[in-house]
Amino acid sequence: MNQFYDRRQFLAGAFFLTLLLSNKSGIASRITLNQKIERHSGSKIKFGLNAYSFNEPLRSGRMTLHDVVAFCASLNFSGLDATGYYFPGYPDVPDDSFVYSLKRKAFLNGITISGTGVKNDFSSPDPERRKNDIQLVKNWIKVAEKLGATVLRIFSGPGIPNGYTRDQVLQWMVPAMKECAEYGKSHGIIIGVQNHNDFLKTAADTNQLVQAVDSEWFGIKLDIGSLRQANPYEEIERLLPFAVSWQLKEHVWSDGKKMPVDLKKIKQLIVDGGYRGFLPIETLGSGDPKAKITNFYSKIRNYF
Repeated sequence: MNQFYDRRQFLAGAFFLTLLLSNKSGIASRITLNQKIERHSGSKIKFGLNAYSFNEPLRSGRMTLHDVVAFCASLNFSGLDATGYYFPGYPDVPDDSFVYSLKRKAFLNGITISGTGVKNDFSSPDPERRKNDIQLVKNWIKVAEKLGATVLRIFSGPGIPNGYTRDQVLQWMVPAMKECAEYGKSHGIIIGVQNHNDFLKTAADTNQLVQAVDSEWFGIKLDIGSLRQANPYEEIERLLPFAVSWQLKEHVWSDGKKMPVDLKKIKQLIVDGGYRGFLPIETLGSGDPKAKITNFYSKIRNYF
């Protein structure tokens, strides 16, 4: 027995949750799961940009996060998800002078820094690695607090390590995420785990984890481009009740094929699901990121 939960009860609950989420008769939509986000009725969207859209120029030094803020202002974005990778010295925390300079730049340009994020691996069987990554998350929770952000994005991990089972991984992953969520609570920061087609491949996988962590300070960073095992729009619908932020991408995957996202469907899912909050967009791949972002955002505005 694990000190955080009884294994048999956890597996029984996971099976029941998976059964509900795989039922296409609509029963899942009529069930209120434990950690469904409570919101005022109706939907309200504030568009943001995920800094990863500028991954190459940010990593090469051709752009800085201050430049990204200015670009966001030029397109009248409301927010910026300022991924931690692009802060000086990452994974170490940046100097307060840089954090506050970026915060000031964003405020004076009408941009809310809605979130930041780190790269961690809670699927690792190495307890020392997990301990270090828990500390990484805690360190960046404090950075998020200083930035005035509310969500810190984390990952589950790249997959199930050789020689282990999914249940074994969950037995060490869940306590790690519980600890992060509890620390986030003490600083006013919500932990958002990103479904990334890694350890979390499906809506059932992701919702199972959210239920196991069982904290109002823990939710989903809904990555629409990483749902590749089933109908992506049905998967998005199942994740929506637990979403605390998004990564709205240009493409989704269906039947193993990449195709342009249907923004009309996305809007309807948001309206029907009653999502309120930031909707950061993220563009990927080759080409001028400024042109790609501008083009994608223009298409989005046609629907919203």
